[in-house]
Amino acid sequence: MTTNDRPARPRRPRPTTRAALASATVCALLATLAACGDGSAPHGRTAVKPSAKPTPVWRTDPASIAALGDSITVGFDACTVLSDCPEVSWSTGTSPKVKSLARRLLPKDPAAHSWNYARTGALMSDLPQQITAAAARRPELVTVLIGANDACRSDVRAMTSPAAFRAGFERSMKTLRRALPRTQVYVAAVPDLLRLWSEGRKNPLGKQVWKLGICGSMLRDPDDVTKPAQDRRTLVRERVMAYNEALAEVCAEDQLCRFDRSVFDYRFTGQQLSTWDWFHPGLQGQQELAELAFKTITRKEDPPKGEAASTG
Repeated sequence: MTTNDRPARPRRPRPTTRAALASATVCALLATLAACGDGSAPHGRTAVKPSAKPTPVWRTDPASIAALGDSITVGFDACTVLSDCPEVSWSTGTSPKVKSLARRLLPKDPAAHSWNYARTGALMSDLPQQITAAAARRPELVTVLIGANDACRSDVRAMTSPAAFRAGFERSMKTLRRALPRTQVYVAAVPDLLRLWSEGRKNPLGKQVWKLGICGSMLRDPDDVTKPAQDRRTLVRERVMAYNEALAEVCAEDQLCRFDRSVFDYRFTGQQLSTWDWFHPGLQGQQELAELAFKTITRKEDPPKGEAASTG
């Protein structure tokens, strides 16, 4: 058979233009995925890193305030016996008798831009409910002073445990942040109840009032200085310090929260106590609380978190 007699080989069909484009697209896609997989960018391109979120900045001039807490913040026994007196509250009071935070920060119209949701007798477990109520107002600043009632029980065995107190505050902060992600939070330390005993017992009338059952864990038998009585009072003070440690540590985890230990450290005297019960702050006491809070809220920068957390 001659060369000319050999059967012709069938020609392989050339890929169509559409098939060629599809093949090229797949190759390009695979190359891109490979580049992404090893952390490099495609040839000729610069990898774009996601921008970091800006750090929240503390404002020293909030335009609205909501107060949360217990009888201290509603001015119980500051004006008349066995009555709330929110108009002299250290946080949101509008009376000229006390230069409250609201009067300092909202001088034009404090009543229109401040709200008091504190309740006499409130415990830490009541704080989430207060936060929910305050959230409807969308305040720029929330003040919190709570915990004295958790330690001031009829007996030391009835005091709120440190673990339960911490869990309650953590739950409260989560509730607040879900509703108010940009609101600033000022948290006052629980006052030193041992100092309350040492100063209030100097007044004979005050000791008679305490017999009605005020803060039995600390104030029961105020003239008893035996070791068992002193040990009981020390236990209450240590519990308050544990509460303050929890408040400081949980607050430190939030960039828009400031804890104020000076409320525990403040060396108050009988002049700052209510003349009705020698337990709650009177007008002078409310004034001092407002002063301490104002200094913390208007401070330009936060101290190191380690300092803020110390309560001993």
